[in-house]
Amino acid sequence: MKFTPSRRTVIALGGGAVAAGVLRGAGSAQIAANVERHGVSAFGDLAYPADFAHFKYVNPAAPKGGIYSEWVTRRGFNGSFQTFNSLNSFILKGEGAVGMEMTFASLMARSGDEPDALYGFAARSVRISDDGLTYAFTLRPEAKFHDATPITAEDVAFTLTTLKEKGHPIVTQLLRDFKNAVAQNDKIVVIHFAENRARDVPLFVASLPIFSRTYYSKQPFDQSTLETPLGSGPYKVGRFEAGRYIEFDRVKDWWGEKLPVSLGQNNFDTVRYEYFRDREVAFEAFTAKAYLLREEFTSRHWATRYDFPALKAGKVKRDVLPDDTPSGAQGWFINTRQSKFKDPRFREALVNAFDFEWTNKQIMYGSYDRTHSVFQNSPMMAKGKPSAEEIALLEPFRGKISDEVFGEPFVPPVSDGSGQDRNLLRRASQLLQQAGYAIKDGKRTTPAGQPFSIEFLIEEPTFQPHHMPYIKNLATLGIDATLRIVDPVQYRKRVDDFDFDITVQRMSFSATPGDSLRSYFSSQAAAIKGSQNVAGIADPAIDALIERIIAAKTRDELTVACRALDRVIRAGRYWIPHWYKASHWLAYWDVFGRPADKPRYSRGVLETWWYDRDKAAKLDRPG
Repeated sequence: MKFTPSRRTVIALGGGAVAAGVLRGAGSAQIAANVERHGVSAFGDLAYPADFAHFKYVNPAAPKGGIYSEWVTRRGFNGSFQTFNSLNSFILKGEGAVGMEMTFASLMARSGDEPDALYGFAARSVRISDDGLTYAFTLRPEAKFHDATPITAEDVAFTLTTLKEKGHPIVTQLLRDFKNAVAQNDKIVVIHFAENRARDVPLFVASLPIFSRTYYSKQPFDQSTLETPLGSGPYKVGRFEAGRYIEFDRVKDWWGEKLPVSLGQNNFDTVRYEYFRDREVAFEAFTAKAYLLREEFTSRHWATRYDFPALKAGKVKRDVLPDDTPSGAQGWFINTRQSKFKDPRFREALVNAFDFEWTNKQIMYGSYDRTHSVFQNSPMMAKGKPSAEEIALLEPFRGKISDEVFGEPFVPPVSDGSGQDRNLLRRASQLLQQAGYAIKDGKRTTPAGQPFSIEFLIEEPTFQPHHMPYIKNLATLGIDATLRIVDPVQYRKRVDDFDFDITVQRMSFSATPGDSLRSYFSSQAAAIKGSQNVAGIADPAIDALIERIIAAKTRDELTVACRALDRVIRAGRYWIPHWYKASHWLAYWDVFGRPADKPRYSRGVLETWWYDRDKAAKLDRPG
């Protein structure tokens, strides 16, 4: 969803003498001489001035009211697409409910039309030391929790320390370079970072939810619970039924409603998420208006199922929104921690056995393009032979990484579309033989002569049609492969514990990737249960290139380093690439208004849309 994180954090809460002592240390004089900033970004560039009124992609006069509802299509840190049993979404335990982030304020809020910029939210400003290792955030006096108690610097310090010590492994990994947070007084929190910190760690810290120290003094943070936590965001938890639905109610007279980062957003009185264990059931529920908006991920549905009466009558609309964000990677990720998957030739044989062209045409109605890169649909994707700048980064690893890295990047082969391309299967068989996987009694055996099998693990039946022809191709190679569908709780447990052979994973990165790359690709993350490095990638060259990406001083340097990393990852054959499309398929009941333009780096759905009462009234009229 890597490095050696320190789980110990030094923190001083409230004590003025202690705080002053810290501020007299490294960076304090530099901070005192620095000016206040209204926002932050990875490379210091901000599109909006200090006095901006609102983001340009919102309607500042958008009406408030009505309901928004959709089915669950994202999972967060510990969530599931199909169920939830906890309102704590920031730890490893339990299946957290989607949407909980709406109930909390953060120090700063992201701009949807910039790659990584954040602007003041609970914090009105920040001062940054010249060495970039100390950030002093000044909180807004009006920032409050839902019980009307103020958000203090002590709350921020408590939050960061708690998340680093007890948060979900993904969070603790991303907080590796966070050292400590000190409350200088009630409204100024000073945050210290380690030397050579990751470029995006301050951005990650500034975007984390702020928890109430008082609330969590009465109960443990690291427990799964259905008790509603004390929040401070534009919404609070409303009605819910564990595993079925959850509602969030807009906070009336919310303290942050007219902030520049909030104006024109959070427009619905109620936001509701519906959980379904079956996509077919979810689709039928949409046609019956059980929820109002659906992002479609099943090409068969998009191509054949949107002919129901409400759509023909114009009550349901369809739209395709462009997706300008890096599409990232989706595919079958191979658990290389297991000895049977250690040889990259074996893994390449698995790539050759998958006929994407047939699958795309026969199962997905030709809707997709083949994924090649972990940075697909972005300038960070490697193409052609490496540039001189890329060579300079790769040269120290010559002889330790595949020679392929210094030529054209690996691209999955294009089949003849027959479903069983003989040339590709023959090539796969040759690779297996070269890797020592011989045929014995019609079955492949390991180099040690032992029989083996492959189990594909998934949590819902949607991908079953994609697996079966692939499994059939593997059988022609003598590989005994099976598909196992388990319930979401068991699936999460097995993946977190790395108890699987091959599973489907979807990953994507921002336009300015940084520390998050460690969670997906670093050697340290490969050993941390619950990390997003499901393939178990552990390569010193990859570790070093990630650090070069994190240390990049300009966007050009970042792009070059990402391309070099992409080459090495693709040469490792850690996954059987799936497919992507650079757009969002949306269907919705015609009760919404929305701005003319969406933010470049997000859908804008929910955040900037609003409920149109005139449309809703027209929709409800008979006939």
